Amino acid sequence: MKAIIFDGTLADTLPVCFQAFQSVFKKFDDRELDVEEIKAMFGPSETGIIRANLKNDHHDQAIEHYYETYADMHNQFVSTNEEIDRLLKSLKKKGFKLGIVTGKAKRSLDISLNILSMNDLFDVMITGDDVTSPKPHPEGIHKALERLNIDHSHAVFIGDSNADILAGKEANVYTIGVQWLPNYQSNEFEVQPDRILKRVDEFITL
Repeated sequence: MKAIIFDGTLADTLPVCFQAFQSVFKKFDDRELDVEEIKAMFGPSETGIIRANLKNDHHDQAIEHYYETYADMHNQFVSTNEEIDRLLKSLKKKGFKLGIVTGKAKRSLDISLNILSMNDLFDVMITGDDVTSPKPHPEGIHKALERLNIDHSHAVFIGDSNADILAGKEANVYTIGVQWLPNYQSNEFEVQPDRILKRVDEFITL
């Protein structure tokens, strides 16, 4: 194995995402959405979700409001996970290429990486802005492997949602489903990953 590619498994950003979306839909549509209603919209990037689901025509203002809320509330809802921080630095030191393939837009990913001091850890980052077809389509994983110049047989993909597992299997990479953060997208995976891990130390052992 030469490359390890992560999705939404490095920091528990779901709570701040939910807060930002709830703020947008309340402010612009006067709609109170619960977490499950927001989860059902997941797939496109944040900008795609707002453009597809907001009834109000002021999409650009709503998108700006999302990012402002996301940045303002980040420290309140997202804390550094020391286990994951040590894991990433250890993998980097051992010579693994590290990547991110996420449905997040580049702007929100940059906000999180900057606040969590993870800017310099990744060799490739593919966001929702970089793909035509979001997960479960494997386009993002294919792009990451291409930029890393790594064959699919030498890569691991780690995710926490059904869409992640489907994308990893479709890309023909070793796919790990993880539930090591307090909030994760799927309690059960519809498609069986190659491995399921519930703790960071299990991945270190593997």
